Amino acid sequence: MGKPLMIQDDDDRRIQRLQERLGIRRKVDVVRAGMALLEHEADRQARVARWRRAAVLAAPTSKAVNADFQAYSRLKRRSR
Repeated sequence: MGKPLMIQDDDDRRIQRLQERLGIRRKVDVVRAGMALLEHEADRQARVARWRRAAVLAAPTSKAVNADFQAYSRLKRRSR
């Protein structure tokens, strides 16, 4: 059995407009599509946050490794 959902009149009109613009048959499909987009965005934000944490953790090591390679840089040797 379905769960009752109270939708405001303004939201109902927005759903109907999207339904017509996108050619979606049922209102519930419009809502599902919206939830899928929100889930995708939430996943993207979580992934970006993980990348930021990883970058912060790797920065000191990356800086040290980069400094080790500076002595062997072709660009520095060429400019001398």
